[in-house]
Amino acid sequence: MRTKSPITDTTIWFQSFRAAESKLHLVVRERPPSNESYLLRGCIIVGSDPDIPPFATVKAGETFNVECVDWTGAQIGNNDTSDDIKNVDLTKIHNLSGPIAVEGAEPGDCLVLDILDVRPFDKMPWGYTGIFELENGGGLFAREFNSKAAKAIWDLDGIYATSRHIPGVRFAGVSHPGLIGTAPSAELLATWNKREVGLIEAHANAVPPVAFGPNSVGAYVGQDLDSSLREKIAREGARTIPGREHGGNCDIKNLSRGSRCYFPVFVKGANLSVGDLHFSQGDCFQMSFCGAIEMAGIITLKASIIKGGVEKFALKQPIFLPSPIDPMYSQKLVFEGLSVDIHGDGKQYNMDATVAYKQAALNAIAYLRKLGYTREQAYLLLSAAPVESHVGALVDSPNACVTLAIPTGIFEFDILPKSEGIERRDLGQCAIRSDGIH
Repeated sequence: MRTKSPITDTTIWFQSFRAAESKLHLVVRERPPSNESYLLRGCIIVGSDPDIPPFATVKAGETFNVECVDWTGAQIGNNDTSDDIKNVDLTKIHNLSGPIAVEGAEPGDCLVLDILDVRPFDKMPWGYTGIFELENGGGLFAREFNSKAAKAIWDLDGIYATSRHIPGVRFAGVSHPGLIGTAPSAELLATWNKREVGLIEAHANAVPPVAFGPNSVGAYVGQDLDSSLREKIAREGARTIPGREHGGNCDIKNLSRGSRCYFPVFVKGANLSVGDLHFSQGDCFQMSFCGAIEMAGIITLKASIIKGGVEKFALKQPIFLPSPIDPMYSQKLVFEGLSVDIHGDGKQYNMDATVAYKQAALNAIAYLRKLGYTREQAYLLLSAAPVESHVGALVDSPNACVTLAIPTGIFEFDILPKSEGIERRDLGQCAIRSDGIH
């Protein structure tokens, strides 16, 4: 492996990052014996741009570990208030490790990535789930709930997660990268910016914003580059909040240990970046915006190349083989949602699966509140736990049907409906703002 930094010991890498982000540099251990893996330590990138040069290079077939800070860049702490969620600076996200070039990859090829492992740092066995303020990201129900900051801290013990802020649950996680992908070409980057800036301009007063355009504030590439190049990257680089044709922030929970990913290559070397690691996440599309169990940790990868793969596979966007490893929860309580705003003004929508999904989630939240959870706790739990969602029907106009299934086995008590009703428990509250507003 070739890198642009001196080889050095990096045992205090994460503590150093928390103290001074601007001083972080990627460092790599010396080449190990052939049966060991390389360890890449976080060259932080905020933004996506083909002008960011690779910071390290791997050979096809080599196994390597990449250390990742959490997606906010260590802005969130293991504490009992949500003030840090309220005040999070979204210009500094996502914090990614890379770019990592793969020798021999050329535009038009397919980069094949095997995900061999995803795990938290041994000295940081915790993660968090957050509800963001309406004006600062919000979430699926930002407007309906007039969202105020809240969070849950999760203790990670092997494959299991528990939380002092959402008592009564314990579940197995499926750890995965929320964000992983190749670098765009200059032409593709221009296409992204044109279409997304156009959307922003068409919805200039939207709260929360419909998208985030290029923004030099908070842009960070973790390398000593010529000032004019750094300014160009900061000015033009796409924000990494949405997924796009290269992969990116798609938050697919089954891209875990044992998954294989097929990415289109747009630039020489492919220039892979990865980050935003999650310990667990439901099929709830991160409904609370910061909706997985976010963590800092290590991902183990192996890369290979299929020449001409874009043409061979009609590869417009990535293709994935999900992990064969999944928590075994056989019994689930399933909530249905239709494209009618039953929880709002009763408006009928025509085949709107998003409306249907939101109604299923609101039905589940209402049920969990009967058990004794607060609305915030229920919102966070549905985001973080191994909840499954499926589209049931998209042809029976006017109502799309979407389901949300909660595994009953994650609870320490019986949650099934009974003739005498549901026992309500005192389950406290999650971490809220220090001013008490929630």
